Amino acid sequence: MSAIAFIVSLLVVLTQLEQVDAQTTWLASVKPNSILSSKDNYGRIVSVSNEFLVSEADSSQLVLPNPQTHSLPTKLEQWQNPTGADDYFSEIKPTPAGYLVWSEFPVKVYLERPTEPPEASASAKRFQDWVDDVLTAVEDWSIYLPLKLVTQVEDADISILRSSPPLKPVLNRETGRFDLPRARSAEASYKFYLREALDPPHPILSHKFTILLSPDQIIEQTTATARHELGHALGIWGHSPLETDALYFSKVRNPPQISARDINTLKRIYEQPTRLGWSLVLKGENS
Repeated sequence: MSAIAFIVSLLVVLTQLEQVDAQTTWLASVKPNSILSSKDNYGRIVSVSNEFLVSEADSSQLVLPNPQTHSLPTKLEQWQNPTGADDYFSEIKPTPAGYLVWSEFPVKVYLERPTEPPEASASAKRFQDWVDDVLTAVEDWSIYLPLKLVTQVEDADISILRSSPPLKPVLNRETGRFDLPRARSAEASYKFYLREALDPPHPILSHKFTILLSPDQIIEQTTATARHELGHALGIWGHSPLETDALYFSKVRNPPQISARDINTLKRIYEQPTRLGWSLVLKGENS
């Protein structure tokens, strides 16, 4: 595939996403060979550019698909609300591509692991403890959506890395100065990309998530933070106003388990139309 086709494919998608949501400011700094991503910093959402990969020969004639609904994952379809709880769907933020739902299962999760056995050193033991804490969160969400652990980061839909989120200065519009935010325990970010498909022949609008989790939290908080960020990565791009929900916007002294409200919200998200998971179409074919 030529470099020209690569760049044209990219610009076609970026232009269409910009037209989909004219109010968004995400496209302000997008440059060729990059695509939008957005981050959740446990209560604060910012936007950045990120890498983008695509291949398509007749890219200039391709347009984004109209939003459509996918079939509900079996576990969510079978979910019954045992308590009569409500949801917080009104707090969920759709993107220019639609709601951040997965359409192919199991969702592949990569978890960074130590390179030496836990008995080798105290640092290796701490690393393994961190892995075990995060695995608890993965198992918690696996009850509701099919997840599969993979060993290579390039194979993952969701990558969980043992790393503190970077601190980036933020412009204070009132003072005109840059403020350095306080240290954060986690960050979830997504990016859109075009995935090659043989049948149909056009690329599929897709996304990936990266989660950064600090190595410096205690066991309960590591599991709770991983549970929270995984909730974002699985589709809950927003926060609950109630501290009894795993997606509550802030940390609490006694971290909650995944609640019925969390799952009610997740199910409603997966019932919504989205452009993600659908193939681009030729101009004139998008009904």
